[in-house]
Amino acid sequence: MTTFVGRYGPGPAPEGTGPDGAPVVARKRPRSVLAYRARHSPTLIIGATITLGLVLVAVLAPLISPYAPDHQDLYNILSGFSSKHLLGTDELGRDELSRLIWAGRTDLRVGILAVIFPFCFGTAMGTLAGYRGGWLDTVVMRAVDVLIAFPFYVLVIGLIFVVGAGTTGIYVAFAAVDWVVYARAVRATTLVVRESDYVAAARTGGLPDWRILWRHVLPNTITQAVVYLTNDVVLVIVAVVTLGYLGLGVQPPTPDWGAMISEGQEFLTTYWALATLPGIAVLITGLGFSLLGDGLADVLRPQ
Repeated sequence: MTTFVGRYGPGPAPEGTGPDGAPVVARKRPRSVLAYRARHSPTLIIGATITLGLVLVAVLAPLISPYAPDHQDLYNILSGFSSKHLLGTDELGRDELSRLIWAGRTDLRVGILAVIFPFCFGTAMGTLAGYRGGWLDTVVMRAVDVLIAFPFYVLVIGLIFVVGAGTTGIYVAFAAVDWVVYARAVRATTLVVRESDYVAAARTGGLPDWRILWRHVLPNTITQAVVYLTNDVVLVIVAVVTLGYLGLGVQPPTPDWGAMISEGQEFLTTYWALATLPGIAVLITGLGFSLLGDGLADVLRPQ
């Protein structure tokens, strides 16, 4: 029992105090450093909230959309804001709010699906090239250098012209071009990780290369690729909107923010909302994913 020298002489220390009589405050350590950082990251919370809201709107589009995206009200063409059409109608009498919701569903789906293959393939090639080195590293990095030497949009537009406009052309173009950024980033991290002590110990212990890559190298190199993935979704969505504006993206009658901006620019002086509202939707989407990426970078940074 701890001896405590109090006002009336030595004796046992009161409960909840230390040997010197000072109160002991119990420290609560977070169960997970990542969870603690996530709860205390306003950037991540705001970004995740905006992104989750956009995804929910896209998923629930058939339920929350007032009208079908191709429904025409020929008695209300280019109407302003009203109780029947909250955001008005376009030049064909289609409800603007419904088309915004369905266009968001389309662009988010294309933007997210278009980065899955580049993320997986680029991460795998960057990890293998950085870990194995030799001829594999040379071939991969020369391919990366060749693709990076050309402007991004020039390559994408050229591939879409070859494959054809529409979602298929978008998927093929981004699969062929977008993986180089992941490969380059992951390779640089892998070059550092492969020289670490725990990888050397795993080699000494006789573990096969595939197990070392899967259990020791990849978990320590994929973080940077995951952070870039959220920002890459923004870049792809902006590219999809740009292609839609040029008529090379999602084809009518499927609604698309880029096509809506292109169609609405002719009526800027009479009905500004047709072109402005899709642009605001793109801005909010980019803001949400960008904040989410910055928050993940802060949460997943090395301790």
